[in-house]
Amino acid sequence: MKLLFICSRNQWRSPTAEQLWRRRSGYEARSAGTSPKARRTVSASDVIWADVILVMESKHRQRLRAEFAHLLEHTPLYVLDIPDEYQYMDEALIDELEARVGAILATLP
Repeated sequence: MKLLFICSRNQWRSPTAEQLWRRRSGYEARSAGTSPKARRTVSASDVIWADVILVMESKHRQRLRAEFAHLLEHTPLYVLDIPDEYQYMDEALIDELEARVGAILATLP
């Protein structure tokens, strides 16, 4: 399963999620940001590649829908509700990601 994690600047939250799930058997992971100043900005090819897209905040979902609406029709898109208050690989962030992403993935076929 291909997981695409999205935050704003692709510095802390989404790269942490990418690292966590890229290590797990059965998953491929990428991360990107919605901001033009992101370390890696989300592209149409990222959206097409993904089986599931997980965004950190509702504003990221809105930005994806504004830019890639036609590509998102058949791709599940989830909001994790994880605020931008963590550093890369922060233990509290890892705990949040494990719980929220794990719960979502448990519901998928």
